[in-house]
Amino acid sequence: MEISKRFQLHFLEIGSDNDHVHFLIQSVPMMLPTKIVRVVKSITAQEIFGRIPGVKKQLCGGEFWSDGYFMSTVGKNGTETAIQQYVKNSRYSTRVQTDT
Repeated sequence: MEISKRFQLHFLEIGSDNDHVHFLIQSVPMMLPTKIVRVVKSITAQEIFGRIPGVKKQLCGGEFWSDGYFMSTVGKNGTETAIQQYVKNSRYSTRVQTDT
């Protein structure tokens, strides 16, 4: 929720599988996709390490996220619904509730 407020990013769906996570994020048009990835990765890692300090010791090199990622942009003309269904059908999926 703090990421959403601070950076105008809206998490529409979150899903995960054994070793990766899927986010469907809506953002303002001016924000670069690479900045979205950096923001999400850095803030979520800081939050996890702050809440569960022992996690960092269990990770290879102490890094929570790998360097790689896949990102695709979608629009309202059909592709957003397809991506939302894909994320929703991940093994562990959460519909994100926001106040906005």
